[in-house]
Amino acid sequence: MVGHPRILAGVSADPARPPSVDTLARSLADVGLPHPLLVDAAREAIAAGDPTSARGRAEAVAAALLRPVVNATGVLLHTNLGRAPLAHQQQAASTNLELDLATGRRGSRHRHAASLLARGCGAETALVVNNGAAAVLLVLAALARGRGVAVSRGELVEIGGGFRVPEVMAQSGARLVEVGTTNRTRLADYAAVRDDVALLLKVHQSNYRIVGFTETTPVDSLATLGPPVVVDLGSGLLDAACPWLADGPPVWLAGEPAAKQTLASGASLVTFSGDKLLGGPQAGIIAGRSDLVAACAAHPLMRAVRPGALVLSALQETALAYLRRHGDAIPFWRMATVPVDELRSRARAIGVGTIVDTEAVPGAGTAPGVTIPSAGVSVAGDHTAALRAADPPVIARVVDDRTVCDLRAVDPADDGALAKALLACTS
Repeated sequence: MVGHPRILAGVSADPARPPSVDTLARSLADVGLPHPLLVDAAREAIAAGDPTSARGRAEAVAAALLRPVVNATGVLLHTNLGRAPLAHQQQAASTNLELDLATGRRGSRHRHAASLLARGCGAETALVVNNGAAAVLLVLAALARGRGVAVSRGELVEIGGGFRVPEVMAQSGARLVEVGTTNRTRLADYAAVRDDVALLLKVHQSNYRIVGFTETTPVDSLATLGPPVVVDLGSGLLDAACPWLADGPPVWLAGEPAAKQTLASGASLVTFSGDKLLGGPQAGIIAGRSDLVAACAAHPLMRAVRPGALVLSALQETALAYLRRHGDAIPFWRMATVPVDELRSRARAIGVGTIVDTEAVPGAGTAPGVTIPSAGVSVAGDHTAALRAADPPVIARVVDDRTVCDLRAVDPADDGALAKALLACTS
């Protein structure tokens, strides 16, 4: 290679004689990016009059790519970190996604994971779309377009990313009919509009709670009014009994609505996310009455929100783990139920900082206000930026001018990487 050896050695170039773009780009090969991206970094650096900044520019591009991180925040389902952690592998092969192997004719992508999830929550049938918001949108568009949908004023929520129930309803073509007040909505409020609406919609309040002088109407009461009751559970708890856990439901889960019990109480449909308490990939599930699910499946919007084979395969694997009652096979439930003493033992083995008791949270709008006893390590000062720059990046939080790394959402296999990152930033 010829040109500018000072650039190749990392020494500042003479501004009057900038290196060639190609020479500078080739000197960055160890960053690991494809050559066209290195060329971009080199060109930008030379244009800025600072060829030595090319490496930093290339490294910034590499750091911004999707990559694994260590979640030491104590938020188990961290939306910014991809919510439920999930490992899924499959061969690079064709699948029977839409082929009926028994007849050799075209089948349906709705028969695989969806049928297993329906079995797990006691629904007549189910349908899978690409996320929870899409599930709500499709239900409203297919079952209530041009008609009214009754929603309690206390459930007109906005969740992360600007998802607002009234706006989603407007996009679906359904008409919002507000009932009750922010803190109290009675059966009579719904009954007053039942002849004017296509659906009665209940919405999980996600990441907030109204406490004090409050009243809500349970599903079994709403089911007596006539219009189908649709419940957006959001969080994706399949069964409140948690038969996949040897010790049954954990204490912190008390009060969280579940798909099976909600349907048994008289809901016609439930919708929920795949990557929250279900512990699967990002997806949205619609489960319940077969005629209503069929109407959703037949709606033109379904093709726009349907998931691909990778998502359906991962979701099928998750659903099979539930039916096998093998909770340890689902990473979320594995980390959510680790005994605190085990976390403290891991904290001691890390050997950096001070062992601390902490409080983790489910996250992603599930079980608002609930905490889970946990443990981790803390070090003096704010080291969060340095930890994010580690390999792999470690995402932590600061409490009272101390950096706290909660271990509940950290895979034990990452304890060594966490210890190395903490040692590097505190030495």
